[in-house]
Amino acid sequence: MFSENRNTILAIVLSLAVLLGWQFFVAKPQLEKQQAELAAQQEAAQTAAAEAAATPGAAPQAGAPAATPTAGAPVAAVTRDAALGQSARVKVETPRLTGSLNLTGARIDDLRLKDYRQTVEDNSPTVELLSPKGSAAPYFVDYGWVPEAGATVTLPSATTVWSIDGNDTLTPTSPVTLTWDNGEGLVFKRSFSVDENYMFSVTQTVENGTGQALTLYPYGMIVRTGEPNHQSFYILHEGLIGYFGDKGLQEVDYSDLREELKVPVAESNQGWIGITDKYWATTLIPTPGTSFTPTFGYNASTDNFQADFLGEAVTIAAGASGEAKSHVFAGAKETKLLNAYKDNLGISNFELLIDWGWFYFLTKPMFYAIDFLYHLVGNFGVAILLVTVVVKAIFFPLANKSYVSMSKMKLVQPQMAAIKERYPDDRQKQQQELMELYKKEKINPLAGCLPVLIQIPVFFSLYKVLFVTIEMRHAPFFGWIHDLSAPDPTTVFNLFGLIPWDPPQMLMLGVWPLIMGVTMFLQMKMNPTPPDPAQQMIFTWMPVLFTFMLASFPAGLVIYWAWNNSLSITQQYLIMRRQGVKIELWDNLRTTFRRKKGDEASKG
Repeated sequence: MFSENRNTILAIVLSLAVLLGWQFFVAKPQLEKQQAELAAQQEAAQTAAAEAAATPGAAPQAGAPAATPTAGAPVAAVTRDAALGQSARVKVETPRLTGSLNLTGARIDDLRLKDYRQTVEDNSPTVELLSPKGSAAPYFVDYGWVPEAGATVTLPSATTVWSIDGNDTLTPTSPVTLTWDNGEGLVFKRSFSVDENYMFSVTQTVENGTGQALTLYPYGMIVRTGEPNHQSFYILHEGLIGYFGDKGLQEVDYSDLREELKVPVAESNQGWIGITDKYWATTLIPTPGTSFTPTFGYNASTDNFQADFLGEAVTIAAGASGEAKSHVFAGAKETKLLNAYKDNLGISNFELLIDWGWFYFLTKPMFYAIDFLYHLVGNFGVAILLVTVVVKAIFFPLANKSYVSMSKMKLVQPQMAAIKERYPDDRQKQQQELMELYKKEKINPLAGCLPVLIQIPVFFSLYKVLFVTIEMRHAPFFGWIHDLSAPDPTTVFNLFGLIPWDPPQMLMLGVWPLIMGVTMFLQMKMNPTPPDPAQQMIFTWMPVLFTFMLASFPAGLVIYWAWNNSLSITQQYLIMRRQGVKIELWDNLRTTFRRKKGDEASKG
């Protein structure tokens, strides 16, 4: 009789249990464990800085030797500003970046993102992306050359001090060239240019005045000391990443690299390699069409994670010069910007720096729809509400069919009850007669599942969009919601801020989760009360359970769910009224609270 309710329950429980359950029961213990590990790592980082970076560990092409780590004694870590002051520098100043190039090693090791702050507060510091050796969390980009097997040639190293040749400030309109003479007939130059966003161009040049031909292999590498503080768990990849032509996308977790130490990748002539965070990335991009050999590596003694590539051989004739070019992306993973770089520079699948997940065919359209509406209305929260309406309109025929079928089910309840009375002890006969009744009245007993099943992929794709896209980071709604990608900051347990007490995370039950819970409760009460006490209990307590579970989810997702519930209630109400079915919402509410009072009286 109430199979549609049972089907709805199954659809909700089975389809959302994994998505919601891991967040509530698995993610929090995992977070505590990760925080403890990261605290230990940060404490260690305060007492010892990164050692000298290794040259690339990639296996070179025939004739070139494998590079080996550079030894170096650990030194005491200092503040970031103190580390920056330990060497001469070239200033970097663009509309979106500020920082410097280190003349010692000629590396990019100091970058801040002007457009992004660490918190939603206006006076919060800007995001630090790259930091120099000697600071608590070194993270930098370096370039160089590797000689062919058996060659004895003095090459620039991590301690080489370069000189400025021309401009002393790197801007989008003024490139910078650094030079170093090895005193043996070779002059090395490293030229840097940068666009108005986050893309650097790096050209390495060697002028050969030795009187004999020379073959060198260019390399680029990104080094990060220690594992950053990230809370992505299993819905998002943070760590080492690369795309290598036919080999496709490669993602290597920090924990896996700690165990394997080295993950080589076959030679490719298309792609990129780097390290990605949730919202930021640093990526090396060899010139498309040139061969390179990428490698992911980890040095346990220095706690250095490394993503590097070794380029194809460059032969420099006596009296001539040779060069190797590549790009470095260091900045925010903005969707439109990555797509533009992909198209303009020919970078294969560069948009995969954003972890759209396995269901990218849902996640990406959801993002583009929200982003399009945002540019119309100027608020991502309002855009989410409008997308929900659009989704409701798209799936209206299915939802309409579902609610019509549910209405017909309610209209034939007297006939269903008569069948059960006619065959009280023959359940098989009951089912046969009920199936005939459904067929005659054109009722689909599974129709109650459709509204829920439709909502599940939308829920997941929106969750992913809110979690991984930088466009949603610190995006405000109205009132107290200053960041749609973060949980509702209010909680009923301190009377929404009236009591000066910060409850633990598990008690952060804000206004929007409560609104979502109420709308879910009302939606449940739109349907007839199930006769089975177990089903009644599930219908009564499920909204409460979901309220607590969703309280730690991004506020944008909770707002979507509450709004979607409200639209579903309105839609179901209008369709059932049109079918001539009595709306049992108020009757069910009165029955629920009357039953509670009756139970209390009987206990008394």
